[in-house]
Amino acid sequence: MSTVAATPTRTVSRLARRYNAVRTQSTALARPLSSEDACVQSMDDASPSKWHLAHTSWFFETFVLAAHNSNYTPFDSNYRVLFNSYYNAVGEQYSRPHRGLLTRPSLTEIYAYRDHIDDRMSRLFEGDLDPGLCDIIEVGLHHEQQHQELLLMDIKHLFSCNPIAPAYTARANLPDGDAQDLTFFDFPEGIVRIGAEGQAFSFDNERPCHAALLHEYALGSRPITNGEYLEFIQDGGYRSPLLWLADGWATIQKCAWQAPMYWSEIDGEWFEFSLSGRTPLVLAAPVVHVSYYEADAYARWANARLPTEAEWEFAAGGSAVDGNFVESQCLQPQAGLASDAHPAQLFGDVWEWTMSPYTPYPGFQTPSGAIGEYNGKFMSGQMVLRGGCCVTPADHIRKTYRNFFYPANRWQFGGIRLAR
Repeated sequence: MSTVAATPTRTVSRLARRYNAVRTQSTALARPLSSEDACVQSMDDASPSKWHLAHTSWFFETFVLAAHNSNYTPFDSNYRVLFNSYYNAVGEQYSRPHRGLLTRPSLTEIYAYRDHIDDRMSRLFEGDLDPGLCDIIEVGLHHEQQHQELLLMDIKHLFSCNPIAPAYTARANLPDGDAQDLTFFDFPEGIVRIGAEGQAFSFDNERPCHAALLHEYALGSRPITNGEYLEFIQDGGYRSPLLWLADGWATIQKCAWQAPMYWSEIDGEWFEFSLSGRTPLVLAAPVVHVSYYEADAYARWANARLPTEAEWEFAAGGSAVDGNFVESQCLQPQAGLASDAHPAQLFGDVWEWTMSPYTPYPGFQTPSGAIGEYNGKFMSGQMVLRGGCCVTPADHIRKTYRNFFYPANRWQFGGIRLAR
């Protein structure tokens, strides 16, 4: 018998409601997809939608149900390998670049797997849960919300490979007016507190809260727009090696990049592929699907730089965590209104690249067990993004949230905010 005090019933009930809401949202995001859509993998970095649905269920089966009950019988013992992502402590994993070859189990079987896990979890919520298990469930829910965003990122990339430019959802009505003038907000030099603290949920990579020295800086009043980025292109930005980091210049030469991902010029007009299919480029909307290299080159062209993540987080301290998230059902960055009080659109629309490498905070400690592989082992060679985007769940984001991608990645919804 455990000597750890059980979590209060009220807390378990609240966790059960959140579990049901998150799991229902994943299924709702996948429902517009055919079984063919859900099986295909369009590149090594992406995963089939079917795999996302299964892997998030595998997480609860592996780290909650099986860990809680030594006599637990897996839904299918093959799934332990098929849907393990990168947890070496758990065991073998199926090759990530080959996930699109998994025509079996079928999508119907994956939904049955989800139903099975949800049923077992509902029974679990009826009993006593110790705080440690509740913490793992909370991690699992935020993990699933990350995969909800990945599902939309990956299906967008898949659909973009189809010459008929299929739409995942109806086109949002985005106005193509003029963007608000770009201005800069000044912030003073000083020692500030950065990182998560308190009882609210945070990932291990957001902790511990620590002191950071900021020099005087200024932050752009809004993200850079499509129209502004188009000026960079037309001014020869992709042909000017002095604007680029060495790795960035090598990347754009190798990949023949001449514009952001999903942009195309047809008969002198610019279009952008979105989850609503191919649409005319909205000049006032924030530019999206640029790599760190492109964001850095644009900043240099604009006589500016990218912010550090500490600068970004301190500047976001006076802003409410609201914006254009997945709940708006727009699924595309929108032009916003500027604010006289603080930088606008810090949350939602586009993840904003920072110039900070993804490394551990002072005093970071990797959690024990396999769950310790969640974040810490990826702290090498990647850059931090902040703020969430138009396909991020609203209750998943916070001011301290650290997203991270390799500098050449651009299928995520990455955008640009300048600093000086």
